[in-house]
Amino acid sequence: MRVLLTLSPCHNMPARFLGVVAVLISVTALGQPSIGPQTVEIPSGALHLKAYLWVPPGPGRFPAVLFNHGRSDSAQYHWRQGNLTLVGAARIIGPVFARHGYALLFPFRRGEGPSADQGNFIGDLLGREESSKGIEARKRLQSILLETDQLQDGLASLAFLKRLPQVDPQRIAVVGHSFGGQLTLLEAARDHTVRVAVAFGPAAASWSGSADMRARLLEAADGITVPVLLIHSANDYSLAPGQAIASELASLSKPHALRIYPAVGKSSSEGHNFLYVNTSIWETDLFRFIGENMQP
Repeated sequence: MRVLLTLSPCHNMPARFLGVVAVLISVTALGQPSIGPQTVEIPSGALHLKAYLWVPPGPGRFPAVLFNHGRSDSAQYHWRQGNLTLVGAARIIGPVFARHGYALLFPFRRGEGPSADQGNFIGDLLGREESSKGIEARKRLQSILLETDQLQDGLASLAFLKRLPQVDPQRIAVVGHSFGGQLTLLEAARDHTVRVAVAFGPAAASWSGSADMRARLLEAADGITVPVLLIHSANDYSLAPGQAIASELASLSKPHALRIYPAVGKSSSEGHNFLYVNTSIWETDLFRFIGENMQP
């Protein structure tokens, strides 16, 4: 939050200091300092992934969140229609969690963003597979990479987050969007020390076209032991993933919630990427869910 004040020059305050004072007021107003990320390096096999880390101000071991980004449009652009780079997506998400008192780790998986020189970009691999073997081969490869290279990067990031001295390893949530929402569910099924899982639009663009993907995510739901929050906007590519996973969790009497927000924008692309458009849409529900389920 920024508080803007009008300052008038006085005889004993040189005009050049007014801008400095105004900046200090906007930064410290209401005890909410400006929070920027640190760049850290995460080992994942032979790779060295880059990540952004936000840590709230002050002492203590903070509850923490691993954020799994979606599968990007290119190695640098996360969402071309929204003119959003992968770094830009991180800089939208990180401060939201930090101001709520959570450390947030936003890893850039192999071949993407600041990790572009670490391994192959998944989009290039899928494109080559489709060109040489067809669309069904592309779908199969995406499922394979989800549970191998991409999951390896996600689990390596989770292990890194737990080791940070500023983080309470007993209070970690995993949150993800789209393809990253799928990773989030797989991570929660693999690592039972995670306390909460939140998935925005998991598999919304691939659910109807891949029986293998549906089976893998429903199997992951069977293995999850922590509360799960599933989130869509009404004009996402498909609501079926959230509805089916919620139904599976309900059949097993596992704690979960499904939130479907009103349509955002005019296209399915805008609806799918709504978490970057206006964080206030989901902010209250998400932090209430995490907070209620991650008490010490």
